Amino acid sequence: MEDTRKILYVQTHGEDEPSKAATPFYLATAAAAMDMEVAIYFTMHGPTLLRKGTAETLTVKEGGASVAKFITMAQDMGVELLVCQPSLDLNDLQMEDLIDGVQMIGGAAFNDLAIEADAVISF
Repeated sequence: MEDTRKILYVQTHGEDEPSKAATPFYLATAAAAMDMEVAIYFTMHGPTLLRKGTAETLTVKEGGASVAKFITMAQDMGVELLVCQPSLDLNDLQMEDLIDGVQMIGGAAFNDLAIEADAVISF
């Protein structure tokens, strides 16, 4: 039996660049629908997208779906949302500031995920 394929997306853009916010969630949702093991790692300014109430206010284009809708679809498909602890500090965030379902991991855990992944894609 073939092993499950794994994709790790890295989201570096945050609330300051909403046009770059939805694509990782969209692609991760599609990969999960293809029965892949999928995670999105939020680093640099990426964690700002996970702040409670923020994604509901962001759209990629005027009149489009909110980033929150893309996040919900990804979570509903089982996409893991992982956040970098130093990036929380960079953005003056605490874990309790983030939406439910986000896990914090360190650099070593991220590197392990990257080594085990079949693909690592950065945004």
